[in-house]
Amino acid sequence: MSGNRPGVTDYIRLITVPAIWGGTFVAGKIVVATLTPLMGSFARYVVACVALLVAAVVLEGGLPRLTARQWLATFVLGLFGVFAYNLFFMGALTRLPASRAALIIALNPAITMAISAVVLGERLSARRWAGVALALFGVAVVVSRGDFSSFASGGVGAGELFMFAAVTSWALYTILGRKVLGGLSPLAATNYAALWGTVLLGAVAAPQFDTLHPSQFDARLILSLLYLGVLGTALAFVWYYMSVKKVGASSASIFNNLVPVFGVAISVLVLGEALLPSMLIGGAIAIAGVMMVSRA
Repeated sequence: MSGNRPGVTDYIRLITVPAIWGGTFVAGKIVVATLTPLMGSFARYVVACVALLVAAVVLEGGLPRLTARQWLATFVLGLFGVFAYNLFFMGALTRLPASRAALIIALNPAITMAISAVVLGERLSARRWAGVALALFGVAVVVSRGDFSSFASGGVGAGELFMFAAVTSWALYTILGRKVLGGLSPLAATNYAALWGTVLLGAVAAPQFDTLHPSQFDARLILSLLYLGVLGTALAFVWYYMSVKKVGASSASIFNNLVPVFGVAISVLVLGEALLPSMLIGGAIAIAGVMMVSRA
């Protein structure tokens, strides 16, 4: 944490970043209305790679050379955090309203800590386990629309399962990033992970390239891809880590609880999606649980 006291600008960034990330659900929804989840993910990260490389050159003078271990580590991060996460994320948005997907993503911190405790043996206090349970309960309210009997009759569809898979992929990305990366800045690690993930997405998407047509890339789609790649990936990442240096990781992470709030609000305002009482109640419960988990 920096020796300088955080100022108003730092806290404006900390609020703006989750607002940008909340908007990615709307932009993603627009993208998958035209492109397949695979092509949408690949197009997003082509843009993101360019923006991240520019950020690395401007802020850190370029990318460092990697050791063999770091090449392997960044490949694994690209596999989970870019390739798998984006396929599940875009796949969910083809089946779910953006607002519901935004509320499910609120589970990220809780699932990350739960996996760390179960798989890596990290100790979790009773309060944090209670927070994990509360967050899961809140998301269950959202997914079931307040009717838990719907679970017995197949109320959880493919969209919800894809979103849970996206949460799990990001949790694994976060945990692996803590364990396997050393000697790399967060921006450098993200650049290499993004490059690996884009290569993987491109290799799998190659059979779909001939389905693309220039007429698909209207202003709405292009702006959405630029939003996802430049704002949602590069700018938000840089601003977030600038804030982490000023206020500390624990304080900065609390602001991430605003992502589902902004995601729902922007989805309702821009896409005209319905705001159900179960979403408000379940979302509030989930965020309260996540606050219990992430509180230092």
